[in-house]
Amino acid sequence: MERIQKFLAHQGVASRRQVDQMLQDGRITVNGKPASPGDQVAGGEKIAVDGKLLRISRTQARPKVMMYHKPIGEVCSRKDPEGRPDVYRNLPNLQQGRWVGIGRLDINTSGLLLFTNQGELANRLMHPSFEVEREYAVRIHGEVTPDMMQTLRNGVMLDDGEAKFENIVDAGGEGTNHWYHVMLKEGKNREVRRLWEAVGVEVSRLQRVRYENFTLPKWLKPGKVRLFEDDSVRTLYDRLDLTYPEIANRRHSARGKR
Repeated sequence: MERIQKFLAHQGVASRRQVDQMLQDGRITVNGKPASPGDQVAGGEKIAVDGKLLRISRTQARPKVMMYHKPIGEVCSRKDPEGRPDVYRNLPNLQQGRWVGIGRLDINTSGLLLFTNQGELANRLMHPSFEVEREYAVRIHGEVTPDMMQTLRNGVMLDDGEAKFENIVDAGGEGTNHWYHVMLKEGKNREVRRLWEAVGVEVSRLQRVRYENFTLPKWLKPGKVRLFEDDSVRTLYDRLDLTYPEIANRRHSARGKR
């Protein structure tokens, strides 16, 4: 028996924190009854999310990590009340589990999104304690002074706590087409936009270009995906102090040789 958050994260449903929120929202049932954050499961139960019965696997799936180039106009939710297009419609199907999004981008932000079928991996990539770097290309409308840039590096108090850019690089441009690259190590809602607004300038365009050591390549067109090799995923597991599931990988390799 194990806690339902850990079990569903290993099944690729979502990260532990996301599963915990789903439980609090009443979206998960076990054997037809609403589940609670403290529940324990063995794996033989009938577990449903939003009324849809999950296919429970007895073995952990081979870890996958995928990059998606999100265009402007897509939302990062699986179900949008307004019926807007979502990022999941363009992702390839999985034989086991489902894609878990790693960090969100708002509808007006484009660029790099990561997905994995491992909930615990997603959780560590998003958790502030692991200080995972996110880099953005930002087009600014308004004058930016050296004092403003230093303020953003030192830290600004937002409604949900202090935030700052770990680094700011002037990327050139003139007038209303001036670009900066900024880097931070957390992912508060609309954090990049709110930081610039706090010093009195407006973001006219925003694109995430890097997450950890994954950089958005110029050849990856909006709406397209790139699946990473096993070696890259193993390196990521080592970086985040996670144990790569060797048994699942050997089984996959054995099936491929037949």
